[in-house]
Amino acid sequence: MEHILIGNHPSIQKIRELIAMVSDTAFNVLLLGETGTGKEVVARLLHQASSRRNKKFIKVNCAALPLTLLESELFGYEKGAFTGALHSKPGKFELASDGVILLDEIGDMPLVLQAKLLHVLQSGEFNRLGGTQDVKVNSWVISSTNHDLEKDMAQGLFREDLYYRLNIIKVELPALWERREDIPLLTGHFLHKCQQELNLDVPLTLDSDILELFQEYHWPGNVRELANTVLRLAVGDDPEKVKGELAKNMLMDGLTPPKGFISTRPEPAIGDGEKENDQTGGIRSLKDIKSEAAGYIERKTIMHALNMTGWNKRKAAKLLKISYKTLFYKMDDFGIGQEA
Repeated sequence: MEHILIGNHPSIQKIRELIAMVSDTAFNVLLLGETGTGKEVVARLLHQASSRRNKKFIKVNCAALPLTLLESELFGYEKGAFTGALHSKPGKFELASDGVILLDEIGDMPLVLQAKLLHVLQSGEFNRLGGTQDVKVNSWVISSTNHDLEKDMAQGLFREDLYYRLNIIKVELPALWERREDIPLLTGHFLHKCQQELNLDVPLTLDSDILELFQEYHWPGNVRELANTVLRLAVGDDPEKVKGELAKNMLMDGLTPPKGFISTRPEPAIGDGEKENDQTGGIRSLKDIKSEAAGYIERKTIMHALNMTGWNKRKAAKLLKISYKTLFYKMDDFGIGQEA
């Protein structure tokens, strides 16, 4: 998969230059920025630009797993290390040796595991869970977080020595509102991407009023939120509904939506005119199209929530504000694989 850092803002240009400069140093890199700003994209670009590009890129979500599972995920375990450990298993650090390991959401790593990670960074070796032999690795460590790690250190939630070991090269990704001039470019990119994914011959476009509103909105979910909003519109979601939701978000965050942002159009009544007409000349009903588009959006949203939480289904259900059982039913309906 090709990864691209879209934008002409000076901060984005600076990040591109930094990627080119440090991609072959193997110095530990710390990516800082709000959720949805593109930290993983930068990590993958660093991998692609380095001499390790043909080696593995391994991502570990440090927030998605409890302590015991995260430790075995990172460092592996020996047969008999715990109940159910019927055979030895290498950890992500071993799998990423000579390649790149991305420690996503490093700010959520438990303190006790931070000490073991520090030892790996200092010595390049560790023991598997339940093991006694040293395992040597040569992984390029890239970490990312939306935490204020300096504040976490002051509160005793993050080790100071680990912070300085991780923070050899620091890359700060700007929030989308800080680079509003890139919004049209990003919007065009996501429209083109949707056109390709939906196999459409005609280029997708958005009305000028929507594009103007995009420039005014504060985008708390950053680039990821913009991408999802463009997708919704591309597959036929009602622009007035989308505008109303964006306005509501601004109001909830204490901001004043620009004039005309809130739709006053009444909802259409459901009546006999909505009944299917067999004499349609092969044209599909708007009802069918809307239902299909809603299903497409729902599936993409569920996949997005699962990927965000490292396929932790309980966290994904909480993020989606649905029950754990409902998530399983929907995953089954949409044919989404349930393996983590």
